[in-house]
Formats: sequence, C-alpha cells, structure tokens
Amino acid sequence: MLKKLILLAVCVFGAFCFSVGAAADTAPQVTAKSAVLMNQDTGGILYAKDENTRRPMASTTKIMTALLTLESARANNRVVTITDAMVRVEGSSMGLLPGNRLSLKSLAAGMLTVSGNDAANSAAVAISGSVSAFADRMNRRAKELGLKDTHFVTPSGLDNEDHYTTARDLAALAAAAMKNPDFAKIAGSRQYNIEFVSPDQTRRFTNHNKLLSMYSGCTGVKTGFTKKSGRCLVSAAERNGVRLVAVTLNAPDDWNDHEKLLDYGFSQQEACPIDDSGCSVSVPVVGGTKESVTVRGSAGGSVILSKQQAAGLKRVVSMPKFLYAPVEAGRCVGTVRYTLEKKVLAETRLVAGESVPKIVQSKNIWQRFWENFIRFLRIQ
Repeated sequence: MLKKLILLAVCVFGAFCFSVGAAADTAPQVTAKSAVLMNQDTGGILYAKDENTRRPMASTTKIMTALLTLESARANNRVVTITDAMVRVEGSSMGLLPGNRLSLKSLAAGMLTVSGNDAANSAAVAISGSVSAFADRMNRRAKELGLKDTHFVTPSGLDNEDHYTTARDLAALAAAAMKNPDFAKIAGSRQYNIEFVSPDQTRRFTNHNKLLSMYSGCTGVKTGFTKKSGRCLVSAAERNGVRLVAVTLNAPDDWNDHEKLLDYGFSQQEACPIDDSGCSVSVPVVGGTKESVTVRGSAGGSVILSKQQAAGLKRVVSMPKFLYAPVEAGRCVGTVRYTLEKKVLAETRLVAGESVPKIVQSKNIWQRFWENFIRFLRIQ
C-alpha cells in the first residue's frame, strides 16, 4: 500500500514545470519615462521603472471608456444616434457623422481599433448624458479597482492637467479590462468589422496596435499619443499559460520597449501544471462487495511561479489507507495539495472510480467483528 501511495505522489506527466520563455535574466533597458511589467492573473510586478509617477495617458484612457461602454452594452446594447455635439472633438476619429446610428458595442470597437475620439465622446454622452458625468463614472470605477493615482477628465484622453495615471495603475486597469470577453476580443483583433445601422453598412477597421502583428502571442491592448504625453502603450501577451501586461508612458521607442519587457517576463515565469488526472491507485475497502476500489486523480489548472519558486513547489498526497463500505462512485476520498513554503497554492481531488456496496451479512455480530478485524490487520 505504501508503495502505491508513493507512486501516486510522484505521478505527473512529463516535467512538472516548464520554462515559458528564452533566457533573458537581465532586466531590460527601456526608453520609457515610466514602465511596468505585470502578471495579468496574479498582479505580481516583474519589472518597474518610475511606476508610481503620475503622467498623462493619452488614448490609453479608452481602456476605461471602452470597458464601461461594453459593460453597458452587455446590459443593453442600444443603438446610438450620433449628434453634432458628440463628434465635435479633435484628434483621432473613426469617421462618425451626425445622423449615423450604431450600437454601443460598435462604438467601443471604434475606440479600441482606430482610437476614435468621436466614438469615446459619443458613448460617454449616450451612457451618462454628458462627458463630465461619464468622467465621474470613470473615476468611480477607478476607485473600485484600487487605482489610487488615476483621475479622468475626458473619455478620449485629450490633455488636461487633472487627467493622469501611473504605469502601475494603468497595468492594473488593463488586467481588469482583459477579463471582459468582449473587450479582450476587440482589443486582440488586428482588424475588426464594425456594423452601422444607419447608413446600413459594415466598415472594416485596422487596429493601431502593431504589436498584434509584431509580437507572437500578443493579445492587446491600446496605443496612445499626444505631444504632452508622448508615446503611450499598453500591451498584453500570452505564452504557454503565462499572461503578461506591459505599460510604457512617454516612450520614444515603445514597440521595442514592449518586446524587451515581454521577452523578459516570459523568461522569468514558469507555468506549473496542476494535473493529477493521469494518476490512479487501488485502495482496500472494508466490509464491501469488493476488496478494493480504484481512486483517480483530477486536473486543477496551473499556477504561475518564478523559477526559484517553481523549484520549491511541493506536492503532498492526503488519503486514508483504507475505506469503509459503502463507497459511492465520484466520492472525494483524498486530496493532493501543492504547497510553497507551507502555503497551499492549489489542490486537486482524489475520487472513487466506482461504487462498492456494503455486504449484507447474515452472520452474527461476533463473526463479522472478527472477520473485519482480521482484514484490518492484513491491511496494516
């Protein structure tokens, strides 16, 4: 029995953890005034440069604007009739004209692909009645997300002394936005078809985010530029189960900065699969119609760790030496815990593979007692 438990404890397929990037152990040098590299799922910071300094964010603002617009669209994707006041805004545009009619989701797509200031303004007015009222909504959400050094004035990101964020806050915002499936789909599309209700047509827009084509595994997110802010960029990428978010503010060479940051991040992280589904062991059963039951493991996703942490990850099996009948198929009879420095990071269930009914005995109580006692001694 002990040998079987040991076998279960070491049963894994292939190497337990695998590296997710080429070696790049030296922290990158970037041109950005501020930069952050964050694990998208855990929020862990892998690289930071002047990450808490408040700076203008240009059109990366539209990460928040698009997120709120898509959340409103999920509840009611109403059609918006564009007015002259909505599109009276400078800067990048998706070409909206007064009288055009399109949905909130289409407006969000215009923001995330071609960075339409007209789309951002139109959505803000349609949802909240005015740009300032929508800005209040943006700031409430920023507070909910714990963005302590972020303040919004406009939905588009045009310069304003009171419109600012930090690289750290912007990374946290992007990670939250990428949890929205509509946002992630649009932000990760190189091209996107946007449907208009009036005029009745579909327009194809090309995403301004060149990293979607330049960097393998890029999944988003948003570009931005004004003379005051300089080049701003938020990117997200995924490789082998590791998901990262990179942010640069005021970066003359932002495309290269992000390639360096993401390469560095993938070299530092390891995806450790939590999967015991290929494991099975026979466990004795007392008082059942069968003398044993097959116990099988289950899958539990993965955990993302640094190389040093991955080396210290331990796997601990907890399961009784025998079971009493009846045993129901699918019943959890044990666990496998994955721990790091005594902290449980993940857990999978060990379940009975089949049912074992209890024996209906006709013998007297003393006969059953001695038979079960002898069987118990044999198990020991």
